[in-house]
Amino acid sequence: MFRKVLIANRGEIALRVINACKEMGIRTVAIYSEADRHSLHVRFADEAICIGPPRSAESYLNVPAVISAAEIADVDAIHPGYGLLSENANFAEVCRASNIKFIGPPPEVTRLMGEKEKARQAMKKAKVPILPGSDGIIASEDEALEWAKSVGYPVILKAKAGGGGRGMRVIRSAAELPALYQAASTEAANAFGNGELYMEKFIERPRHIEFQVLADEHGNVMSLGERECSIQRRHQKLIEEAPSLQVTPKMREEIGKTLKKSLEAVGYQNAGTVEFLMDEDGKLYFIEMNTRIQVEHPVTEMVTGIDLVKAQLRIASGEKLSSIVPEPVVIRGHAIECRINAEHPEKFTPSAGKITAFNVPGGNGVRVDTAQYAEGVVPPYYDSLIAKLITHGKDREEAMNRMQRALEMFVVQGIHTTIPLHQRIFADEEFRKGEFDTKFMERFFEREKERKAVKD
Repeated sequence: MFRKVLIANRGEIALRVINACKEMGIRTVAIYSEADRHSLHVRFADEAICIGPPRSAESYLNVPAVISAAEIADVDAIHPGYGLLSENANFAEVCRASNIKFIGPPPEVTRLMGEKEKARQAMKKAKVPILPGSDGIIASEDEALEWAKSVGYPVILKAKAGGGGRGMRVIRSAAELPALYQAASTEAANAFGNGELYMEKFIERPRHIEFQVLADEHGNVMSLGERECSIQRRHQKLIEEAPSLQVTPKMREEIGKTLKKSLEAVGYQNAGTVEFLMDEDGKLYFIEMNTRIQVEHPVTEMVTGIDLVKAQLRIASGEKLSSIVPEPVVIRGHAIECRINAEHPEKFTPSAGKITAFNVPGGNGVRVDTAQYAEGVVPPYYDSLIAKLITHGKDREEAMNRMQRALEMFVVQGIHTTIPLHQRIFADEEFRKGEFDTKFMERFFEREKERKAVKD
């Protein structure tokens, strides 16, 4: 096992990795920007090194600075968390060249799965169902028109190197295509430095379902079941839960076998998440893979009892899956996660500033992952996620009821948060019945607008 690990991240995920390392007797090194000098991940790590100014490009995304910190601290490995450098194949290569273990898949696999169209073709070759679409990158508007005619409207353009909804456009007619093609390409180029696009058939009301996998360095892959991530706003997840109400035990077993075969074929290693869209007929189609630990990994931990971060560390140190995860994996009860963001709950504008009061809920079946505290400051430079509230119950009803009381007892003052929005969602009849898809929030806001108009 590793002697010392550097966490190339910040906030709650950095603290989450530190917790796992402490329980395993591994010393930790935190890196931080000048804006994060008083953060809890800095306080609770065994060592901490400032690597630059507040802006991510000059600190957390500065590969030479991160590697220099790792060499100064003489670490064995680097855990990248999620976001930032976690899916950067070049960073993984630099770690390898520096004789520092990167806790994640090999750079070749990260690069393959990070280019969405290549990942799509790799999954198609392995017999994983994918949406009808273009055979690779589309070279021009004319080619896009030909593919759209072949696939059938509506279609969706996606960025080859995309994520987070950027570089995506839904096209419903040939007349719309030229302008939307240019807009998607320009947005992708600005966001990722790559304006290349590919095309897929667009499902009007899909559910977003993802499968958690672990893979060791000896060729073994295991699926730990699925998470439902359909409650989204502008392609950003708000609420996640496990298991999905739409995935049957038989479907879970079949997808698990397919993923085992396909990911063993590409040489996948460590933790990863394979994302699918489910159509109105209950059929799953592969869309992309995230080659890292996910924000929503706690819901899988709650229903399986498996510590995914510890599993990452043990896999990276060379252990076999058979010694880490007992088979068969048993799903127990139901878990739900709410992402608590430092945002105005109505305008969705960022809300940086000093937290004047901070009280987290507790009790049976409640977990809070956060690095915030009273008198702490939420800087304006980074992602707005400040906490993850997770509840677990014997069934979905109990998990939802626990979430409602936990949200009520979660006190954050001094800044705006999305807690009031989550409270309204959990009071919504359609949500409680499990009648939702990725367009749920659009309908939810429309219903709220109508109720307000009637009241006025």
